[in-house]
Amino acid sequence: MRNKIPVATGGAITATVFAPDKPRAVLVVHPATATPQGFYAAFAGYLAENGIATVTYDYRGTGLSGSPRDHRDLGMRDWIGVDAPAVAAWAAERFPGLPRLAVGHSLGGHVIALGAAGPDLAASVIVASHIAAVRTIPSRLERIRVRVMLHVLGPALGRLLGYVPASRLGLGEDLPATAMTEWGGWARMDNYFFDDPSMRAAERAATLTGPVLAVGTSDDPWSTPVQMDALTGHLTSANVERRTYTPAAGGVPMIGHHGLMRRPMRDRVWPELLAWLHAHAEKASR
Repeated sequence: MRNKIPVATGGAITATVFAPDKPRAVLVVHPATATPQGFYAAFAGYLAENGIATVTYDYRGTGLSGSPRDHRDLGMRDWIGVDAPAVAAWAAERFPGLPRLAVGHSLGGHVIALGAAGPDLAASVIVASHIAAVRTIPSRLERIRVRVMLHVLGPALGRLLGYVPASRLGLGEDLPATAMTEWGGWARMDNYFFDDPSMRAAERAATLTGPVLAVGTSDDPWSTPVQMDALTGHLTSANVERRTYTPAAGGVPMIGHHGLMRRPMRDRVWPELLAWLHAHAEKASR
């Protein structure tokens, strides 16, 4: 079921609820950059089938939450600091009294790491999220490609069109111009937004408490295990568990940056995530 969640600073977020008859917990999936909420529908449906009410959504200016041109002045900090907390608060009100959970993919993992996924989380899972500086990309060719997209083509098209046609650049959904500019700016910094004083990232990351499961893959071209550890190393008040999946473990030739959220992982990886979430939700409900 789709819902409109108003945002105090203007506009609204479109969210979809996957709810079992008698949910045991409520979970919000915080999406990756330029990744529509429909991408997470199979995963959300799987969680709902197993007793977890699950909410997916699009950040404002992406997907079903408004055109990027109409939201050209929105940056990633707005998605992290305004949109994600608004959805988390709405989900908690919609399902009162249930343990609160979160899954964050890539940028969505930054939402969790910066303490923006809501208070009193029973547990959270960070998927393929890392210190996203371009310098950390292992492949030289991939570093060049990403630099061209983030630092040349994306910003130029944003200035020209008022939005970035990321779908035509192979980056997923179209994006607001400011979001692309901010993304590119952070990607130039050695430690991503941790080097941006206005984000207070280290301070915010230290406020996250409770259990965190950080999962990635051995063949992710961007979020390498080392860079995932660089991100979770800032979660000094949380109990962090790390897992790295290989394509062989997933029963597929490759997984990459988005693969853990794809349907082929339903029988190999998702049961492990579900069991971990259920265990911590049950502890929180005692």
